[in-house]
Amino acid sequence: MKKHILLVALFLISTAALAQHHHEMNMTDSAKKKMNMKSTKPMMMDGMDMGDMKMDTTTHHHLMMTSQFSRDLPMNRDGSGTSWVPDETPIYGYMIHGKKWMSMVHGSFFARYNNQDLFNSGKRGGKSKFDAPNWLMFMTQHKVGSNGLFSVNTMFSFDPFLVGAGGYPLLYQTGESYQGHKLVDKQHPHDLFAELSVAYTQRVAKDADISLSVGYPGEPALGPPVFMHRLSAMNNPDAPLSHHYQDATHITFGVATLGFRVKNVKLEGSVFTGREPDEYRYDFDKARFDSYSVRLSYNPSKEWAMQISNGWIHSPEEAEPQQNVNRFTASVIHTKMLGINSYVATTLVYGQNHYSGNKRTQPSVLFENTLQLNKTAIYERYEFVQKDAHELDLEQQFPLNPDLNINALTLGVNRILGSFKSTNITGGVQGTLNVSPSALKPLYGSAPVGFEVYLRITPGMMNM
Repeated sequence: MKKHILLVALFLISTAALAQHHHEMNMTDSAKKKMNMKSTKPMMMDGMDMGDMKMDTTTHHHLMMTSQFSRDLPMNRDGSGTSWVPDETPIYGYMIHGKKWMSMVHGSFFARYNNQDLFNSGKRGGKSKFDAPNWLMFMTQHKVGSNGLFSVNTMFSFDPFLVGAGGYPLLYQTGESYQGHKLVDKQHPHDLFAELSVAYTQRVAKDADISLSVGYPGEPALGPPVFMHRLSAMNNPDAPLSHHYQDATHITFGVATLGFRVKNVKLEGSVFTGREPDEYRYDFDKARFDSYSVRLSYNPSKEWAMQISNGWIHSPEEAEPQQNVNRFTASVIHTKMLGINSYVATTLVYGQNHYSGNKRTQPSVLFENTLQLNKTAIYERYEFVQKDAHELDLEQQFPLNPDLNINALTLGVNRILGSFKSTNITGGVQGTLNVSPSALKPLYGSAPVGFEVYLRITPGMMNM
């Protein structure tokens, strides 16, 4: 386990160093001088000075959109829920300017063919399907007085219609249930109403504010930004195999989060409903507020975002209502712009679940990287995750319920084929090599290969 973490950490550091070297080699002397100029004011985006935003009488105050949870931070820092990503993160979306409200729309739509066992090497889970994973988000904000900020976030997914209630094929994936059975080798669809939340933030001192966010549904302060909102993962239509070890609480029916920020450090606590959404993806589940989480976030520079969090989740799975989960996560996200339309984005996540029923602690490690070079993107995802026979619904075959170590490596490439009214149409292909544990080779094969080809529709990158 330590070897996995060390290898991934070394790769992360080397990727960041190479990106930095490439960027410096391509900068002009004048650009270097400009980057080295010291400023006492925080920068919002490329060249946009947030110092102007603190002056309520300026034009910038009315035309600029800040973070949803602070008037002193750039909107680039907002991840999913109340989480943070690096300030260097570019934004793909449509901006809507109003006299009193500032709004933004963004989302993603994949139309794809998905084959999870291309060479039919196994007997279990290798199905193919045409589907369209998708999500759409609308967010708006309004400044209140000289120090307040009110914001509304909504997110919708048409997965119930375009993926199906039983989810899409994904080898070795687990989590949630359908028609009385565990979902295994499938990724569950997301709910039609994925987020309906409001937040209010009050600046209490220079570089300090308090925020309260309430959602039904919403996302508690637990884990890194969900995979759909990570720049390093935006090209991959699949959820990580470690989703339910790291960021699966992003749709929670009933959550309240209180956060306190000082400069680039934020401490948050949430009370929320522990139960995962049920199989009826169009309704609103019962709010229980029976679970808790705490998260510490730190952005040491505009290129880095770090978090550590813990959640005490009550009865998350409908199929196992007596089982509680203690979830711990830690993550590091790095983003480096290499040019106007080029960047490298990297995420490293560790997550583990400790189960109350069997007293086991099962770990996971995820590494994601995307290299965007103008119109072409090259991306990868490596995962190590430990699941037992019970989680994979294999109790009859393995009555002693052993732990099973699963490794998966995904490589993909895509290219923007065209743009229309600030909307990108991208074509891509990706392959996944799953390395089966010895005990599961008779069922899955030694190294089943997944293959996907897709068209993706997303907003273009906002030119800040």
